[in-house]
Amino acid sequence: MSRIPLVSQAEATGEAQALLSQIHGAFGATPNMFRAVANSPAALRSMWGSFGALGGGVIPAQLGEQIAVAVADRNACNYCLAAHTALGRKAGVSAADMAAAQAGESSDPRTAAALRFALKLVEDRGQIGEADVRALRDVGFDDQHIVEILAHVALNLFTNYVNVAFDVPVDFPSVRLRAAA
Repeated sequence: MSRIPLVSQAEATGEAQALLSQIHGAFGATPNMFRAVANSPAALRSMWGSFGALGGGVIPAQLGEQIAVAVADRNACNYCLAAHTALGRKAGVSAADMAAAQAGESSDPRTAAALRFALKLVEDRGQIGEADVRALRDVGFDDQHIVEILAHVALNLFTNYVNVAFDVPVDFPSVRLRAAA
């Protein structure tokens, strides 16, 4: 049971109702995470706007979803792990590659470097060094990519914290956390 109410589109008013309508249109349903965040129209606008902005960035959806599952597993966020595994599969990432990403691994050097960087950001709370940035450049990422990788991590920290702190019920097919394995 969620620690805060899950706002339905019918219960919402004004901006929250309009945003929940957009979200419902994008997903074909309104995921519980967005319903929890709808308690604050400003927070919902921030979250939904970030998803939209990063969806139009240079980081492909597949890599964004792989980053999301790595961060979710590290933060023990069952909700985000389930949601982003489903979204990654929908974006064309194999089940094996999503499972590897959950462990922070990939056979693709670029993806592996991005996942290492993302997890270092999480584990070291943003305290990275020049060598960490250079490792991304060495596999072909430019500054725009590097900043967007960090932005994906930041958005996923936001969503992980919402779901863990508020105990939002998972409404995607369940995926087992590695820590629970």
